[in-house]
Amino acid sequence: MIDKKRAEQIIQKFEEKTVLVVGDLILDRYLWGDVERISPEAPVPVVEVKKETVNPGGASNVAWNISSLGSKVYMAGVIGEDQNGKILEKLLVEKGIIPLNIKDKNRPTTEKTRIIAVSQQLLRIDRENKQKINSDLSDRLVKQLEKVIDEVDCIIISDYGKGVITEDLMDYLKKTEKPLFVDPKPSNFFLYKNVTTMTPNRKEAYECVKADRDTPLEEVGKRIMEELEIENLLITLGPEGMALFDKNKVIKIPAKAKKVFDVTGAGDTVISVLALSKISGASWEESASLANYAAGYVVGEIGTATVDRKKLLELIP
Repeated sequence: MIDKKRAEQIIQKFEEKTVLVVGDLILDRYLWGDVERISPEAPVPVVEVKKETVNPGGASNVAWNISSLGSKVYMAGVIGEDQNGKILEKLLVEKGIIPLNIKDKNRPTTEKTRIIAVSQQLLRIDRENKQKINSDLSDRLVKQLEKVIDEVDCIIISDYGKGVITEDLMDYLKKTEKPLFVDPKPSNFFLYKNVTTMTPNRKEAYECVKADRDTPLEEVGKRIMEELEIENLLITLGPEGMALFDKNKVIKIPAKAKKVFDVTGAGDTVISVLALSKISGASWEESASLANYAAGYVVGEIGTATVDRKKLLELIP
């Protein structure tokens, strides 16, 4: 799909680019431990916690991916006026991300706590408020975006369905006429009309057009493109790789993962590399190929992971 020399030409341009990420911020918390016995109280494992770590998750993991690849990146979303919000903002700055977030005193900062033992995730605990942000918060967010919109090369919309992506916000983003790359939530499908491209996984793609599981993937992709009036679409297929759609054809891209430990954040990596590659002069096929190599790497790591330019280039044979 892409050779090393061409990949290097594209990847070296990443540091010249500026990206705006808009979406649902999540604090990813990990409790790492060992399991040596079953609880006498219930048939569940007892995890003896050895360490605790925190990482940017959701849309902020997309921003972390962009930063890791050497580009300038702004992160715009909503956090709570709480300790997790402070932790997340501090993490963003530490990872080279410029925060443009606004605070909502009426909602907590979304937190996902994962309990991991024996190299696998045993349980996830979510703390969140998924209500749509009100017009006042949306207006405040747009004012933050207006400060930087002229300098960004593209916008990534990372929709985790936690309430940040609204019709008013999408209307504003479309008016900017910047390339819009969307990692979608099927419940907001109607908001993505006329964006540049979208990167649903197979389950999300079928849910977007309410297709039953017997419907051919090619038909699902075609329906999404017709209903949203978009010319490109990338559907991720897990162990089967990816399917890249344009008006005339579908290109199947085989998966590159040698091992799969954790798919957490793989979609964030896909849209990050896809968007950066495209605005750095790559074709859609080259962009998808680079995104596929990057995703194959991060699913081999436990927990939220990113890839940098050096590692990405090493992945290309």
